[in-house]
This record gives sequence, structure tokens and C-alpha cells, in this order.
Amino acid sequence: MPIATPEQYAEMIDRAKAGKFAYPAFNVSSSQTINAVLQGLTEAGSDGIIQVTTGGADYFAGHTVKNRASGALAMAKFAHEVAKNYPVTVALHTDHCPKDALESFVLPLIEASEDEVREGRNPIFQSHMWDGSAVPLDENIEIAKTMIDKTRAINAILEVEIGVVGGEEDGVKHEGTNDALYTTAGDVEKAVAALGLGDRGRWIAALTFGNVHGVYKPGNVKLRPELLGEIQAEIAKNHGTGENPLDLVFHGGSGSTDDEIKEAVRNGVIKMNIDTDTQYAFTRSIADWMFRNYEGVLKVDGEVGNKKQYDPRSWGKTAETAMAARVLEATKVLGSAGQSQS
Repeated sequence: MPIATPEQYAEMIDRAKAGKFAYPAFNVSSSQTINAVLQGLTEAGSDGIIQVTTGGADYFAGHTVKNRASGALAMAKFAHEVAKNYPVTVALHTDHCPKDALESFVLPLIEASEDEVREGRNPIFQSHMWDGSAVPLDENIEIAKTMIDKTRAINAILEVEIGVVGGEEDGVKHEGTNDALYTTAGDVEKAVAALGLGDRGRWIAALTFGNVHGVYKPGNVKLRPELLGEIQAEIAKNHGTGENPLDLVFHGGSGSTDDEIKEAVRNGVIKMNIDTDTQYAFTRSIADWMFRNYEGVLKVDGEVGNKKQYDPRSWGKTAETAMAARVLEATKVLGSAGQSQS
């Protein structure tokens, strides 16, 4: 299916919220990883989200060039074309844009979408993340106010981070007290006062409940997914809304238990970012291929090797399929498997 229209993306989120499931959002950094996501979502019968970080966009542009806006546009053009070959609906998102990357990453992409919208077409990306977790909360929210005006104008959705996800994601690193890893209802109330509850443009919120980016073993990080429910209840009470008024995002989920993930989804998570686990699935399969075909991929002792084994398409197909299997697994845990609206 073609990449989701703004209306289809909004409907995806509404369906997830009503059905108590969440969409997996996969970070990609190459055409192969895009294809792997699309393969896995198709096998799962799940819609989903493909997203790119500043580092991923730099890589798409060419690692010696590092023009992240150009790389993100190239990524989007590729995804828009190949997605037509798969029977699922996929949205495109830009992930984790800190303050010092706004001018080189998200703002040029929004400008490119403004050109598309003026011509009667859809925005290139359906949502953009402003990551203000490294600046004071008041500044974070003030910038979010300017950003939501821009995303609303192109019929896109803004993602904001209220709180601090620990660890590191593409150079955005947070180290601090454990208390900083848990968003408070007061923090969220400030965001709601500034951004509204959909009346000023749609936004989704990455609240933090002990999340940490990267790799960790179960039990090493104290997640409190019940905190999301407590915050939702407080906002609902203060504003007279129904259950779970906020559309939430789960960052830093590697190592989380299935029960923790499912509780977060029950408390309003409609999008969960997945990167570390799919990176490992992709690379682990390549390592396995190389070890099992050692004398084929290398010209050992003056031999010629085996072209069929060192051809990048050979191990590339294996890597895509291994990553697709991890994509499928994610959809089952999040409940989006079999839920495609296509």
C-alpha cells in the first residue's frame, strides 16, 4: 500500500487506542532494513511505523557526507516507492531530534512537506519528534509550541518527550538521578496547558517511566508502567475527558518483559520504538552466515572463494529475513498482528 495519508495515520492511532494495542515503530538506516520491516509487517498482517534518527539519516546520505536532511528525504522517497508492493499501511516518522539538530534535520523536512502540501499533496513524513529532554522543561514546552504550529500546518503529528529516557540514542545521551527517569503528572499538565488536547494540533507524548535506551538485561532497569495510568487518570480528571486522554509512546523498550509492555499499552501507549533488538537480529544473522561460509566469503590460501556466498545479496536476504522475524515478534507482543486496516 502507499505510505499512509495523514487521515489514515490518524485513523491508525485511533484504532490502536480503541483496541488497546500499539504499533511498532522501527528505526531504519538502509534500504535493506526498510525492506525487512515491510516484510515482517506483511507476515504479521500488521500496520506500523518506519522511522529515522539523525544518525540514520546521516548514514542514508552517505557516511562521508552526513547531510541528514538529504538522507531523510532519500529514505522517504525509497520507502514511498517500495511500500506500494506490500499489503499493509505504514507511516513515516523522524525520531529524536534534539535542539541542536532542528535546523539540520526536522525543520528542512517540514519545509519540504510545506512545498508538497502547497501543491495539494501529502506531507513526506506523517509525524516528527521534537526531543527536548536535554533542555529545561519550560524551554522544551516553548519549542514544542512552535513545532506543533508547523506540524499542524502540514497535517502532520508532533511527538514530544516529557521526561528523560536514560542511556544513549544516536548521540543524545542522558545520565542523571533515577528520579529524572520518571515523568510527573505536573510535567504533563504543563505540556497539556501549552499544547492542548488535540485542539491546537495532534501530538503524541513519550513519557518516561524508568526507560533506558540501548541494551540491558531484564531486571536491571526498574520500569513503572503503572505510572502512565496514574498520569492519564490525573489528566482525565483535570480536563473532564474519557479514559486515557493522551496518546503515548514507549521509548527504550529493549529488555522489557511482555507483561511490562502490555501494561504500558493498556495505559495508553499506541507506539513503541524498536531499534536495538532489530539491529541485533540483522547483524547476528550476518555473523552466522560468515562463520558458516568462511571459506566461501574469503579467498583462503589463494583460492577464489564462492561468489554466490560473498555476493552481498546472499547474506543480505538472510539478514532481512532475520530482522523481519523480530518485527513479527514485536507485533505479537504489542497486539498489532492481524490488525492491519489495509
